[in-house]
Order: sequence, then C-alpha cells, then structure tokens
Amino acid sequence: MVKIEALEKQLQSKIIGNLYLLYGEEAYLMEQCAKKIKDIFGECIKGINYIQIDENNVTQIISDIETPCFGYEKKLIVAKNTGLFKKEGRKKTEEIAKLKKQVAQYISENMDIIKESVVLVFMEEDVEKADLYKTIDKLGIVCQFEFQKPMQIIARLKTICNSYHVKVENYVLQYFIESCGTNMQELINEIRKLIEYAGENGTIQKEDIDMLCTKKLESVIFDLTDNLGKKNITKSIEVLKNLLYAKEPIQKILITLYNHFKKLYLTAAAVAYNKDIVDSLGLKPNQTFLVNKYKTQARYFGAKELRNMLQDLCDLDYQYKNGVIDIQIGLETILCKYCG
Repeated sequence: MVKIEALEKQLQSKIIGNLYLLYGEEAYLMEQCAKKIKDIFGECIKGINYIQIDENNVTQIISDIETPCFGYEKKLIVAKNTGLFKKEGRKKTEEIAKLKKQVAQYISENMDIIKESVVLVFMEEDVEKADLYKTIDKLGIVCQFEFQKPMQIIARLKTICNSYHVKVENYVLQYFIESCGTNMQELINEIRKLIEYAGENGTIQKEDIDMLCTKKLESVIFDLTDNLGKKNITKSIEVLKNLLYAKEPIQKILITLYNHFKKLYLTAAAVAYNKDIVDSLGLKPNQTFLVNKYKTQARYFGAKELRNMLQDLCDLDYQYKNGVIDIQIGLETILCKYCG
C-alpha cells in the first residue's frame, strides 16, 4: 500500500502503472488522482480504449480486459463501486463471490497481458481485504484515501493560496477548518471565495471566514455553546435565530445540539475517570483537533447539568411530537434555563 502523497508524487512525474485500487472516504482526493491517471493516459474514446464499469456491468470486466482496443496501444478501464470488494451477504452473493475469485485469479495469472495492453483502476468507498485486494496489493498499487488530518489539510490549502499569491497564516487556516469541516471538496470551494476576496498579494483574515464562508452546523453549535457557557443568553438566542434564518431545519438543530451535549458529557466523564477522550467520543484522525474544544466547553457545565440538558432536549422532542409545545419556543426556553 502507498500513501496518498507518494501516489500524487508519482503521478506528478507523469508515470502511471497498470493496476490500481483506490479506496476510502476522501472522495475529492481520490477523484483527483483518478483524473490525473486519465490525463496521463491520454486520449480516451469511450467504448473503445476507455471503459467504465460499475456494479451493473461488472460481470463483463474480464471480457473487457481481454477485448482488443482496436487502433490504440492500450485501454483504460475504470471500475467504480463494483461490489467486488464488499463483504458478502447481499443478493447475488454466490454470483459475486464467484466473480471475485475469477477476477483475482485472472489478474494473478494474466498480469503480463494487463501490463501490455491495459490500465485497470478500481475505485471503491470501502474494501474487504480478501483475495482480490491482496492480489492487487501484490501486483499493483493500493492507496487508501482517508480523511486528511488538519496539518495535512493546512499544507494543501496553503499550497493553493500560494499558487494564487495570496497570503494566509496557519492559525487562520486552522480556524477555517474548525469552521468549515474537513471535507476537501467543500474546503476547496470555500477557499476559492476567500482567495477571490483577498485578491493577488492579499491576505486572508479570520474575519473574512466569518463574513464569507458557509460554516458547518457543528461549528455554529460550538459557538452557541460557548455563549451558553459564558451565560450570554442574548448571543445564544442570536446564534439560534441566525441558523433558522439560514433555513437550517430546527429538528436538525435540536439533534445536533443533543449530540453535542452528549459529547460534552462523555468528555467530562472521560476526564473524571482518566479515559482517552478520542476513544470515548469515537473521533476519527481528522477530528482529534476537537478534543481541546470539547474539554474547554465541558468545563462550563457540571456533570449533573449536562445530564439535565440532555433530558430536557429529549423531553422537548417528545412534547413537540405530541403537539404540547412549539419546538422553537421550547428550545429557546432551554437555552434561557441554562444561561441562568
């Protein structure tokens, strides 16, 4: 298996292999690498030297590999979300299980043919590390596209900003990630706005992020909780109303607020019993930067207060569903209660 950076470096050198398995949650970077492979490959004529395969036509994959690409030296086959790497247990289990073995065996026995005439790229969201995976790992290139950690994202965003001659400090990019999340596609869209606003030789400021960027709901809930912990009811209600003005469904706000305070409660318990907060909250590697924020906010409230908040939010959900109370009034009442 190779790291994302190693694969990107290889592709920057305009070198491509013949067999790839690209998989993981970071779809943007995976699609970018697949695009680079296609660009390096050269002219693609769909159905002749460029074949696309998915779960609907995956049974043809061996036939597509064997069929000559008339008029061209090689063909590019991109097999995306084929079902060949999923755990068995769905419909057509026997058929897929048989096909998995056939494809693994075919690749293993015919790698010379593949090297001569095919560039085969598998792209999957998740994989089972069974025979087909092991075969590709042995004979080709396997790369897992995990969500990037904050420092990796900062490095990528800074490279983009530098290419447009726009300056930005690391702490500003850290705030940008905390506000807008870690999804690379969304971050690229947001950083473009900031680059355009700053202009060539300009500098991106934290205030620009607050003014121009679409913040994640989870980030806004952090802001709301900060104001709640500081007993600033006016600002807390203002944050809530701004969310509603932005057309954020109030049921989603309620659920997100509940999940946030649940994490604060778990954080408080982890600190009290000397447990690892990352494990207690089930944070992914790209989310570990949130630990200090959860610890800081958990200190605003006692364990009993956090339990009561969770119960009040559950009670509000029940009362709202039974027509006892308006959900917005109920939520504002809870905020006022914990600002007292």
